[in-house]
Amino acid sequence: MNDAAIDYAGVFQALPGMVALLTPDLIYADANEEFLRVAGRTREQVVGRYLFDVFPDNPNDDGASGMRNLAASLERVVATGERDAMALQRYDVEDPERPGQWTERYWSPVNAPVFDAEGKVVLLVHRVEEVTELIRARGGPTGTGSRVLEAELYTRARELQELNERLRQAHAREREVALALQEAMLPARRQVRHHQAAVRYRPAVGALNVCGDWYDLVDLVGGNRIGVAVGDVVGHGLEASCVMGQLRSALSAASRVAAGPAEALNVLGRYAGVVDGAESATAVTTFVDFDEHTITYSSAGHPPPALVHTDGRVEFLDQATDPPLDARPDPIPRPQARTTYSEGATLVLYTDGLVERRGEDIDTGLTRLAASLARHRTLSPEPLADAVLLELLPPGGATDDTALVIVRL
Repeated sequence: MNDAAIDYAGVFQALPGMVALLTPDLIYADANEEFLRVAGRTREQVVGRYLFDVFPDNPNDDGASGMRNLAASLERVVATGERDAMALQRYDVEDPERPGQWTERYWSPVNAPVFDAEGKVVLLVHRVEEVTELIRARGGPTGTGSRVLEAELYTRARELQELNERLRQAHAREREVALALQEAMLPARRQVRHHQAAVRYRPAVGALNVCGDWYDLVDLVGGNRIGVAVGDVVGHGLEASCVMGQLRSALSAASRVAAGPAEALNVLGRYAGVVDGAESATAVTTFVDFDEHTITYSSAGHPPPALVHTDGRVEFLDQATDPPLDARPDPIPRPQARTTYSEGATLVLYTDGLVERRGEDIDTGLTRLAASLARHRTLSPEPLADAVLLELLPPGGATDDTALVIVRL
């Protein structure tokens, strides 16, 4: 049997557990028969309706927070693109036939994202394990043992929720510190030898998914030349931000004295080998000579820069690509290549957050980038950077941070 012969809608309805689908706006898109049966709702009472309209928290109990906790979990999944297994939740479920009558239930939910081809979260899978009867059976439906067990489980669930909230707040504080460190370490937008340049950094949407990407622009010694580079450190948070700062500073210094970009990356690779946390870091650097109208470049495992010619043709500079910085125990000279350009062309460097999407070949992302650059090539660097980010990044933000540098040549 092939996929085309499988009735997935029928499979969804026949699943033995409670499963519902919600949109990122927390509207029920569908629910299987078991979900409707256990929840005591008809399809018309659920599908197409907002989460809190279907299952509000009990207004008569100040401690009732099960649905608010569920909404927070679903919103985390939308923001991070990662599944979220919730602690055991107590819900007060209102009887739809008898308004004001509430039944205490215990559900253990897991929420997971569904992505489209662009890597955007388009649906949320909400799976629920019903454990109310199990809890009651431990001491009888009305026995003292049941009430004690329920109270204990509810207390433990609240403690876990409070712990999760403290962790979330700690992660948020770390994100703020990491972003501040990132901002302090990365150079501001600037004119490089009187040539227009735009720089952008967009942090990932997750609390810790931030601060691995970096960029740099430097005036080179001798002639009318500049160096433009971007890089990516594996990892997130404060540690990645610190490693990023070390690698950026090292490459900036090496570029000023190196004969070319390959030599600069050779020096950086040796340095990365003794920096904890720099494992598998990538970088690409370009030396632009405005007098000769040439770009010399070298890449250490990084996506290729794009050169937008004045006729709209987009050339990816991929003829000097080598493994990441510390990939070889005994480094060998890295390759470099050179290309020419006409005045008015545009050089674009970026990190993989701009072009990579979950479940998609990177060539698709590169094609998308080339089309955007060609379409907006007449814009100056600042509006061009904004247009590219608007078209290529998911509306809710990416799950990986993104650096972008655009220089008008």
